[in-house]
Amino acid sequence: MNFLKRIEKKLRWKRIEIKKISGLIQALYDLTLFHQTKNLQSKCTNPLNAFGRKCFSQTDEDGITLEILRRLDLMSDGIYAEFGVGDGMENNTLVLAALGWKGFWVGGENLKPRIQETPEKRFAYLQKWITLENIVELARSGLHQIGAKGPDVISLDLDGNDIYLVGSLLSAQIRPKLFIVEYNAKFPPPIEFRISYDANHSWQNDDYFGASLASFEKLFNEHNYQLVCCNSHTGSNAFFVDRRYSPEFSDIPNNSNEIYAEPRYWLYRQYGHPVSLKTVERILNADDA
Repeated sequence: MNFLKRIEKKLRWKRIEIKKISGLIQALYDLTLFHQTKNLQSKCTNPLNAFGRKCFSQTDEDGITLEILRRLDLMSDGIYAEFGVGDGMENNTLVLAALGWKGFWVGGENLKPRIQETPEKRFAYLQKWITLENIVELARSGLHQIGAKGPDVISLDLDGNDIYLVGSLLSAQIRPKLFIVEYNAKFPPPIEFRISYDANHSWQNDDYFGASLASFEKLFNEHNYQLVCCNSHTGSNAFFVDRRYSPEFSDIPNNSNEIYAEPRYWLYRQYGHPVSLKTVERILNADDA
């Protein structure tokens, strides 16, 4: 019996040691990834990439968004809309809510508890499966619920029919100053690629999703938008600005090949402290501050 207890004790310590080693490997992974990203940002010919920072976005999108808004002189009193937000804990517009903006989200998932319990006219969540048939109606409904005429920033990431949905919003004259979209970075410019529209599309963790950067750029050019950045860390998000504001981006390369970021879909396993539901709740309920 004593022999078995000694074996059990040794195994317990082994498990503890393995857990510690695993944690150290994870920390080393994140540290290496962080330095790789900073190196990419510093070498990029596009000055916007140097501002890449993570706050609530998957990687460095938040910092790019904030620098674009600084150039647009739009750091306060804006309106955001995001299509595809997961459970509400990680997306591209939480950082805008932290600036005091009003906005709405649309998605098919349940948000974390209490996130929807926010002041009326400040935030709305429309839980719907998004299609070509309903996206314009959803956008208008979201704007109505928060008492806004139009969004200043739209972010759309649905892992599939994105380019068709973006086209529908733009054709309906829903024109934000900044439009953030996920592109399929497997296809560098000038390759045009888009999946076939399927209202029931569900991403299967393969390369059949979305549209290439060249396809998005062609669509946005038709609606008088300028490509200004692709995020360095993952090469997954592209930023388009209404050409009315082009003078504020005269230092941005004109060639999309210089803006394109290749696929590098390695995310941090942990970046700083984990996001607390209380933090998100506090941001969305900032009216009581």
